[in-house]
Parts: sequence; C-alpha cells; structure tokens
Amino acid sequence: MNSFDDLNADHMPDNGASFRRNDRFIDVMLLLEGTYPFVSGGVSSWMHQIIKGFPHLCFGGVFLGSQPEDYKGLRYQLPENFVYLKVVYLFSSTDKTEAVEQPMKHTVQMQISNMHQCFRQRMECNNLTDQVTSLLDLALLDGSLNKNVFLHSQGAWNFLSQNYRQFCTDPSFVDYFWTVRGMHTPIWILNELTLSTEPARMYHTISTGYAGFLGALMSHRHKRPLLISEHGIYTKERKIDLYQVDWIKDNRDFFQNDYSEVAYFKQMWIRFFEVLARIAYEQAYAIISLYETNRQRQISDGADPDKTQTIPNGIDLPKFAAQRCKRPNELPKVACLIGRVVPIKDIKTFIRSMRTVVNRLPNAQGWIAGPEDEDKSYAQECRQLVQSLGLTENVTFLGFQKVEELLPKVGVTVLSSISEALPLVLLEGFAAGVPSVATDVGSCKQLIYGYTEEDNALGAAGRVVRIADPQAMSESILELLTDDEAWKSASAAGIARVEKYYTQSLMLEQYHQRYEEGLKWQE
Repeated sequence: MNSFDDLNADHMPDNGASFRRNDRFIDVMLLLEGTYPFVSGGVSSWMHQIIKGFPHLCFGGVFLGSQPEDYKGLRYQLPENFVYLKVVYLFSSTDKTEAVEQPMKHTVQMQISNMHQCFRQRMECNNLTDQVTSLLDLALLDGSLNKNVFLHSQGAWNFLSQNYRQFCTDPSFVDYFWTVRGMHTPIWILNELTLSTEPARMYHTISTGYAGFLGALMSHRHKRPLLISEHGIYTKERKIDLYQVDWIKDNRDFFQNDYSEVAYFKQMWIRFFEVLARIAYEQAYAIISLYETNRQRQISDGADPDKTQTIPNGIDLPKFAAQRCKRPNELPKVACLIGRVVPIKDIKTFIRSMRTVVNRLPNAQGWIAGPEDEDKSYAQECRQLVQSLGLTENVTFLGFQKVEELLPKVGVTVLSSISEALPLVLLEGFAAGVPSVATDVGSCKQLIYGYTEEDNALGAAGRVVRIADPQAMSESILELLTDDEAWKSASAAGIARVEKYYTQSLMLEQYHQRYEEGLKWQE
C-alpha cells in the first residue's frame, strides 16, 4: 500500500496501485471512470465539491482509466476526508498472463448462451443482473468460469463461431473475434477488483458504463447499497462517440453498405453499454439525474421510475458572486468558451462564429479556456482553423484556467457542445454576473430560459442556439456584447436563477438525504 505522498501531478500510478492516507473505514467508495482525480473540470470538479461538502464522511475512490499514457497525473489536491485510492487501467498492454486452455462445462456454456440471448432482447429481459453476477460468481467460487475459460477454451471458441455465423452481418470473423474479446476482457478485471478493493459502507458510481458495472458487482458481492449519479447519460454519450470513431471496422463493400444503418460492430458496442447500464440500474437503490429529460432517458433505458430522482448541480455561490465587484465598468468584448478542447465540445463551431463576430466587432476576442491534452489531434485542427480563418489576433487558447479568476474579464460565456447535461460553467458564469450563449443541448434551455412558470418569469440569462450553427451563435454573441440593456437584463436573470435554484447548499442537502439512506442500509 502506497502513501498519498506518492501521488503527484507529473506521473500516473502503476496499474493496480493502491494509496492510503490513514486507517479510517470508508463510508462512501466512489467509482470513477476516466474522471477524478486525474482529469480536471466538469464531473471531476463536481466530485471534488461533493467530497469537500461532506467533511464528516470518509471517502475512497476506484479510478478506472484506459491506459496510463492517456493521463498526466494528479489534477486535484485531495481533501483530508478522501483516504483511499485504487488505480486500474482497463486497456493497459501490461497484462502478460499466459494463456492456459481450460474446458468449459456444458452447463456454463448454456448459461452464457442464455445471458447473451437476454442481451439481445434488451428491455424484455428480467433479472439481468442476477444472470450476470451468478456467472461471474463462478469465476471466484469454483473456477468453472474464469478469464482463461472464457477466452481460450474450445467451448468458448465454438460459442463465438456459432454466434458469428448466426448474427454477424459483417464479413470479417477476425474483427468480430477481437471486438468480442475487447469488450469482455475488462469484465474480468472488474470482477477481480471486487476482491482486491477495500470494503466500504456504500458505493457511489458517477456513471453507468464500466464504473456502474463495477458498482453493481461490488453491491452484489458485499451486500452494500449502490447509488448512481449520472451527469450525462453514459449510453447516449458513448453512442455519440461510437458514431464518430474510425477504429471500429465496417467491412461491408460498396453494395452491402447501407449508410442509414450503423455498422454491426458499432451496434455491438452500443448494445454492450446498454446492458452495462441496465445492470447498474437494476442493482442501485437510487438513480440520480441532473434534470427531468435525463431522468426520462434513464427510465427508457431500463431504470425503475421509483428509484429515479433529479438533483440539479449547485455551485459555491459566495465564491463566484464575489467576482461581480471585480468586473470593469465597461463590458469586456470577450466571448469565452470554458471547456476541454475535444470534439464533443465542438470548439470549431465557436471558432467559426468568431469570424463573423470579428467582422462586425474588430476588437472582439474569443478565448478558449481548457486543457488540450485529451485529444491532441483535434486541438491541433482547432488551432489550424484559427489560422486559416485569419483569427490569430482575436482567438486565443488559454489552457486550463481558474474559472473564478477568468469570469470578471469576460463579457459572455459560450457553450458550443453537441452533448451536455447540466453544465456547471453556465451556473458559475451566472453567479459571477456573466450571461451565456449555449447550444440547445442537455438542460441549457432550462438554465437560460427557466423550467417552471415561476422560473421563466426571471427572464432569459442569455441565448440558446442550434447545434453546429456558427451564424446563429455569432448573432447571439454580438447582441449581448453590443447591447448594454440586453446584457444587463441577461446578467440579472442569471444571477436570480442561480441564487434561487442552483446553489451548493440545496444540492448537498438532497445528497445528504441519499447518503443517509445508503449508510443506514446495514444498520
């Protein structure tokens, strides 16, 4: 066991490394897929906020990453009540385990076949969690099903070949074989994690996906409750990612390829993540979303409506309200996008909108404040777009910034994403008196125009535009930067809305109730 002193900002821990601050028993074990504490902003900021918001509780965390080279190191100073961290990479190439063939029992093969048939039926299948966990229990109890049996036995090969012939519409068996293996290999890692991770009184996963599946396994195996919080809906976000990636093969020829249909291997991955979500939903005692539309999406993906609840994000209001007095008397002609430079944030639409803004307001500045290391090729494309549009004097990449120090210098915040949940950056801007222009994604329309009749009456805290519409975005930016009355009205509406509905105290009060419910589960 390593000390927390061994964690630093320049080096990622080894696969499977564990860190301990003290010997306090863990109240809440956080299951963190590709986020806190090695990725900054967004969900990670919220997670840091939750840990600090409950100083009387002892938190631990399991970080599930892809591979070490995808991260830089620690991005946060871990609070004193965060006492345990385990780091696991699901797609690391360091596994040197020698393949040893073992026979697969016929009864086990039949269980696997029934389970996969259930996967294909999706919503029509009941007790999916029981089927999966009972199979994985065999790996820990009598060894009749383990990684070697699943990946290297003759029975597994026969099962794989049969399914390929019966269901696969892609002509490449090789790609089918490696797709199935790539999907299932992390399952064995997660299964073993249930034994090597320290115990806790309850589990809290910040997504479905692999972290949610781990939470379901932990909850099942240790008879402890599982809480799910989803900012964005994991299955929806993975679908967006999968539609865009080019590493998943589509081997259909010109005559076979129907572009109205998703490639078979992409469909496999989508079904896989839908199944993981369903399992987590079944096992959880409570399922939280940030706003009503996402709650309905969870229900359509298999969540029990009686388990679901919306708890909006809340911000540290005094921290950001204090920035209002630091604003200059003259409105800064600055449009600022605060977020990671990645495709889902659609930075290119913001850059294109700045071309029109600068044409009509030559002294306007467009700032992009966020890390560029997550997708370096996309970041480079964005920089090249700035150059090609002749905007090098007007558009600046600032890298990661302290948002509270940046906001007084900004006239309007911009969110150009193609997918969001309830973005904290809009709320932080509102609290600091900065209106926003945002795409019509997630809860942005609710945040800017209000949700209830009483909320609507507060006014518009900015403008909402269509996705990937730089012209509409530029018009809205220009309106707020050049019309003082429109800006003042939007600023006042944003302040009123965040103070009434989106404070940290309101959010923590509701999470306190959920934590109390979970922690009393075994008492």
